[in-house]
Amino acid sequence: PEPGRCAHFVLRKKRFCRMIPAPGRRFCGEHAHEEEQNDRKRIPCPLDPKHTVYEDQLQKHLKKCNSREKPKPVYFVQDINAGLKDVAEIPEKQVPLSSLSIEELQNLIIKLKKASNGLELHLKEQILSHQALQEALSDPKNGESAFKHLKQQASILGNMEKLHLLGPGRCFVEFGAGRGKLSHWVDIALENVESVQFLLVERATTRFKVDGKHKRRDSIFERLQVDIQHLCLNKVPILEKKRLPVVGIGKHLCGAATDLALRCLVESYTTCCDGEDGEPAPKRCRAAQTEVAPHKSAGNESTTEDHKPVAGIVIALCCHHKCDWTHYVGREFFKSVGLGPVEFHYFQRMSSWATCGMRETTSKASPSEDSEDQTNYTEEHEQTLSRTESGSDTLQGILSVEERKEIGCLCKRLIDHGRIEYLQQQGYKAALQYYTESAVSLENVLLTAVPNPSLIPEPNI
Repeated sequence: PEPGRCAHFVLRKKRFCRMIPAPGRRFCGEHAHEEEQNDRKRIPCPLDPKHTVYEDQLQKHLKKCNSREKPKPVYFVQDINAGLKDVAEIPEKQVPLSSLSIEELQNLIIKLKKASNGLELHLKEQILSHQALQEALSDPKNGESAFKHLKQQASILGNMEKLHLLGPGRCFVEFGAGRGKLSHWVDIALENVESVQFLLVERATTRFKVDGKHKRRDSIFERLQVDIQHLCLNKVPILEKKRLPVVGIGKHLCGAATDLALRCLVESYTTCCDGEDGEPAPKRCRAAQTEVAPHKSAGNESTTEDHKPVAGIVIALCCHHKCDWTHYVGREFFKSVGLGPVEFHYFQRMSSWATCGMRETTSKASPSEDSEDQTNYTEEHEQTLSRTESGSDTLQGILSVEERKEIGCLCKRLIDHGRIEYLQQQGYKAALQYYTESAVSLENVLLTAVPNPSLIPEPNI
């Protein structure tokens, strides 16, 4: 063992434990049972057997163990954004795509092309930028990896500005926030704007967060550590109090998380959650309405006449192979073109053909402030693509690389079109566009939506 380190050899890692033992001890607390003079017994923690605890201190440990069940926040409503609740419609486990015969695969491709016939498949290129990032984009200290992230963030902000979403008196909700870099740049762009709130939604704890650096009095950063599936924005205290119009944003929001975020914004948030036991009350306001049910919170300065629940949505899409029929918002569209959960399962797997294997290696992250983002992106987005989905023996015989790429893109557009139709039915003007070059990111499609005045339904009160 290294000097001053624990003397326990970790077989799984083939090295000595690196924890520092107490003065005069050879082993750390986790491995103290190996000391001959220590007759106290250590047992696996019942909450998480990956660590141990002294048996005589078990009750004390259970009260502070990090694996204990923590109280749910007020905005946690179980499965409020989950979607499908009919168990009979939830698909059974499907066989892998690589196990399909050539005939079965060809039939799927025929169904895909038939369902896509008549859809707008050639997206508009809308690669924009924003003044807030010009200094960072011209900084030579940023390497190639950081530069690619900055170009994407600049284009997202440019698209937000074009939709008039960068303004005062709004709450920006970043879904899948990670370090919070997108919110960081939105805040920089709104430097002299008053009454701006940021909610950063992330289910996991995150290192190297940047939101703590924002100390301006006129903008507030708050983290919501919760799965989007269970997030009820109506119950977030700051939104209960101020009733600010919400702008939903996200950069590379993986698969099903996009569907959960859309439902969170246009269904659960625009439904007045005053019901008992966290259950939503009957819908009194629809998405994109200019009127909502009166709110009784103290200090509420907004009126029901000028309050728009969701001012806009701007999400960079990603990882369609992680979509889930249970959560997918476009199920009605799929059914309307004669497709169901079985086809959806295979199409979402085939969607990875659009990006998988197109780059031989990932460029190394440069020693810059965005190197952690690049690491997370590689782990979350590229390493999850299955080799069997991208190049099985069956595929090698009937489809070229370019044909697989074309079919993969077609699957992505079909899944995305279901999201567009869902938003349109909810009263939004929604669109898809390329927001950056494929050389910058293979996941280069941006979904935008703003309330469509011509589609605003009458209040159902």
